Amino acid sequence: MDLKKLGWLLLACLFSVSAQAAYQLDSTQSTLNFISIKKDNIAETHSFKLLSGSIDDAGTANVIIDLISVETTIPIRNERMKSLLLETDSYPTATANVTFDADALAGITQGQSSVLAATLTLELHGHSKEIALDLRVTGIEQGSLLVTPTQPILINAFDFALETGIQQLMEVAKLPSISTAVPVTFSLIFTP
Repeated sequence: MDLKKLGWLLLACLFSVSAQAAYQLDSTQSTLNFISIKKDNIAETHSFKLLSGSIDDAGTANVIIDLISVETTIPIRNERMKSLLLETDSYPTATANVTFDADALAGITQGQSSVLAATLTLELHGHSKEIALDLRVTGIEQGSLLVTPTQPILINAFDFALETGIQQLMEVAKLPSISTAVPVTFSLIFTP
């Protein structure tokens, strides 16, 4: 191989390394849960099983939530949530984006924890909303980061045009009420 080709190969390798994300979401260890409340006082915990995402070198975190992976522990309810509420044929994913101070992230070492104020942008069901929150970022083994909210995040169905779907769920399940405000929590592990 001549020197010119070797130089181009080295340049391509350097570019591809710099374009990679600083951290990748470990979907096998990460969770996203929400609580629904029906009949005024019956609360049930649900989750989304498929998550992907990354944090880039600038500190921007992007998490993609596969809405088709909703898990309520009742198969018919899973299907109803996908078709009536989330309309996964039209909106198969939701995305959450947060920009961290890259220097603050880089300074978190194993065993250290910091609470970082952030603005989360949630894109769901064709709508977008910014949500102010505090995130606890903890350094764990092998340079990984654990990211959790310091308190549950309240998602309002009206902010994402989900109220019609909630009404349809109430009708098909013959329920007198389903809350339109849903507490959400997550535990995300990002690996270098």
